[in-house]
Amino acid sequence: MRVVPASLVSDAVAELCKKIAVDLSPGYLDAMRKAVKAEKSETGLVVLNTLLRNAEIAKGEGLPTCQDTGVTIVHAKVGADLRIEGATLEEAVNAGIKSGYESGYLRMSVVGDPLLQRVNTKTNTPAMLHFETVPGDKLWLRVMEKGTGAENMSQLKMFSPAAGLDGVKNLVMKVVDEAGPNACPPLIVGVGIGGSFDVVGWLAKQAVMRPMGERHADPKYAALEDELLRMVNTIGAGPQGLGGLVTALEVRIEVAPCHIGALPVAVNLECHAHRVQEVTL
Repeated sequence: MRVVPASLVSDAVAELCKKIAVDLSPGYLDAMRKAVKAEKSETGLVVLNTLLRNAEIAKGEGLPTCQDTGVTIVHAKVGADLRIEGATLEEAVNAGIKSGYESGYLRMSVVGDPLLQRVNTKTNTPAMLHFETVPGDKLWLRVMEKGTGAENMSQLKMFSPAAGLDGVKNLVMKVVDEAGPNACPPLIVGVGIGGSFDVVGWLAKQAVMRPMGERHADPKYAALEDELLRMVNTIGAGPQGLGGLVTALEVRIEVAPCHIGALPVAVNLECHAHRVQEVTL
């Protein structure tokens, strides 16, 4: 059994929170540069180049890429032969977020009560933490700072199986079209299919958190990702919703088994400030 002090986990999370606020996901800027070559709209080109310049300045000066430093989403894979000493995983993660947001001078964006008493927690916690047990003695953490503009435009639909592939395609198109400029495109579109009501949203979020350029392992779903990307880029919203060809950089799909009488589908949108990185302890 490998023992890891909770402080090590907290320090790793704190550093990731500070880093991803100013340094976008690996491969993201390359995807944006590729988008510049694909975009035909003059306005779209201005917007894309402005976003690229903003990201370069943010990284160079250590300033947040976007003022909305988001809710912190953490996906953890905990080795079965690993024990965290001194705190629970949740406590260690939340301590790291608090430390990272305070020392990085990042905006606190979490309220403790969602409806009746919307008071800021002033720590940007609690995290939206998802974890699973895996073989081994390592702790893998993927951390995302998710702004709310694109998040608010996401949707979930509990279809019957009769909706089929067309139902999935139509929902993706509907969500992206209705989002328009509110989701701050160019987007990453995460599509969750299957599971249950509580699972399918997390599938879509996992798709959004996938590394840039990583395709679905099943060639059939990888082909569907390509098809959906071509489809959403015919909508014409373009960069920042001001018109153009590049409404989305990638469409990604994650799937899970589901009940024979259901076809859950969730579409989670991510804005141009794509802040996801990972570490293994």
